[in-house]
Amino acid sequence: MSSELYLGLISGTSADGIDVALVDFDHGARLLHAATYPYAPELRAEALMLAQGEGSFELDQFGRLDVRIGEAFASAAMNLLRSADTRTTSVRALGSHGQTVRHRPGGPHPFTLQLGDASVIAERTGLVTVADFRRADVAAGGQGAPLLPALHAALLAQPGEARAVLNLGGIANFTLLGVDGGVRGFDTGPANALLDAWCQRHTGAACDTDGALAASGHVDQTLLAALLREPYFALPAPKSTGREYFHLRWLDARLAGRALSVADVQATLLALTAHSIAAALQAHAPDTRTVYACGGGVHNPVLMRALQQALPCTLLSTATVGVDPDFIEAMAFAWLARERLHGRAGNLPGVTGAHGPRVLGAVYAPLPTSHAAQ
Repeated sequence: MSSELYLGLISGTSADGIDVALVDFDHGARLLHAATYPYAPELRAEALMLAQGEGSFELDQFGRLDVRIGEAFASAAMNLLRSADTRTTSVRALGSHGQTVRHRPGGPHPFTLQLGDASVIAERTGLVTVADFRRADVAAGGQGAPLLPALHAALLAQPGEARAVLNLGGIANFTLLGVDGGVRGFDTGPANALLDAWCQRHTGAACDTDGALAASGHVDQTLLAALLREPYFALPAPKSTGREYFHLRWLDARLAGRALSVADVQATLLALTAHSIAAALQAHAPDTRTVYACGGGVHNPVLMRALQQALPCTLLSTATVGVDPDFIEAMAFAWLARERLHGRAGNLPGVTGAHGPRVLGAVYAPLPTSHAAQ
């Protein structure tokens, strides 16, 4: 009987580190071991610079970054297996999301681009590696995101109850779980991306720990209204976005001529996250009874309080139902790797807008593919 242990790896929009999850699919989806491994500071800075379109990137620099991120992912995978006292021979495959550096699902030539050379990961780990999950969906007319709703539904759906799962990463996205069993999902806009970027610019810290900077300021209602007029918020689903859209240049253009303190801008950005999320839920699933939050934002008490005040329903961490909020995304890419090796579709066309179900991901094997598929 083949092993149903899979590794899932992702570095999200915030690029604050590589989340790794070891998942057992023999009985549902059971998280066995997980950890986050920070990027080296210079690697994170370079990845964010590319993702936000800052400066100029030469092709050689781009190629080196792809390999360096692949090496970092491989190192994180092996570190986790050592911590879990698990041999590579016990793991069926590794699913790597990589690091998104550009996501442009609209226009005449839509594309999405994640770095982290999968051949390097397969070679360094000796594991069958599944990667490049989003592009098949984009090629089929979809957004390539979000890809987590299928797993959210499996873990958190409750028959007869309207629920939502809110992922608070760099970008916020909803999975809407209807009373009829229907599943919808989309990106609402920024969650932590602007908060982190503004905080780092003015304090040097990678994030606003516990929301302290935001809590020390006051929301500027005029600026908040200007930010909420951004056309993305009114777009119908399916839709997705990223740092190439919501970045500091976007914010600076809307701050022009306004004399606000650093703390007041931070407080207003936090309000933007809360209000845009609440408005999206009201527009798309007003009957929702409970929102289960996951992602890094659940650790920001100021953001969680603002969300609870803005939302018309109960807000809970997924931890309250036994699902680790920090590693659902990594678990999802373990699950997607499993679906790929079993030849099953990994997307939900009703979520991404693709023309139909698609098997997602490309397989990179350290052994001949015929051996890896056995």
